[in-house]
Amino acid sequence: MTFLYILDAVLLVIILAIAGVWAWNKIQAKRIGGALTNEEFKEGMRKAQIVDLREKAPFKRKHIDGARNLPYTMLKYNYTELRPDLPVYLYSDSLTVTLRAGRFLKKKGFTSIHWLKDGFENWKGRTKASKY
Repeated sequence: MTFLYILDAVLLVIILAIAGVWAWNKIQAKRIGGALTNEEFKEGMRKAQIVDLREKAPFKRKHIDGARNLPYTMLKYNYTELRPDLPVYLYSDSLTVTLRAGRFLKKKGFTSIHWLKDGFENWKGRTKASKY
């Protein structure tokens, strides 16, 4: 019986942790900007700065056509390459990474920050692979 109580307590803690992360991401998302569907992303991408937050190797393999690679690990050093007066469209393989990047850019004065809702893995638009 004691083992089952411990197991129940552990499962409850795991469920609460997952719910907490989900709620935190929802709150942060509202503060930063907004998620865009594939269609919304495609519609606005000509007027936006498209930023791939993944590392260089995955970017070279395949990325959204027109995107620039600014890995999240280097964003705090290279964010000045972006114009704060233009919309920024972010994407990566992780919503958490994307929201962290969005929060960082918001703190640096960027006002129009959006991200690909379902991440790059579910992107339905044009892609490109680097030749080198």
